[in-house]
Amino acid sequence: MKISLIATLAALAPLAFAAPSLAQDAAAGEKIFAKCKACHAITAPDGTSIVKGGKVGPNLYGIVGRPAASYPDFKYGDGILAAAAAGLVWDEALITEYVVDPTAFIDTHGGSGKSKMTFKLAKGGEDVAAYLATFK
Repeated sequence: MKISLIATLAALAPLAFAAPSLAQDAAAGEKIFAKCKACHAITAPDGTSIVKGGKVGPNLYGIVGRPAASYPDFKYGDGILAAAAAGLVWDEALITEYVVDPTAFIDTHGGSGKSKMTFKLAKGGEDVAAYLATFK
């Protein structure tokens, strides 16, 4: 039985308009970031608070494109400092990898030892990274 190209395209058309992929969804990342704000704030360079959060972790404004362990006046752990010395610069892919298991990340990216960030985000890291990328 031959199926025409038009019939095939008509059958596939609804898939093209299906719900957007969960990967790299900044709106979803904003919701997931609620878990992160217990320790992290997002504050613009002019002092404007975008997301009020804790000060246990560094401010995450402008994290994408920033060298690791470079937020001023924050006391970083030795592992992330070693990764920074190895040239680590945050991008969305690295943030996604980091939030899954910060200690394992440090061990594979030039550092060693336990991360000061003990929280692990089992899913949605790519969305949080996309959300953080909106703050430049």
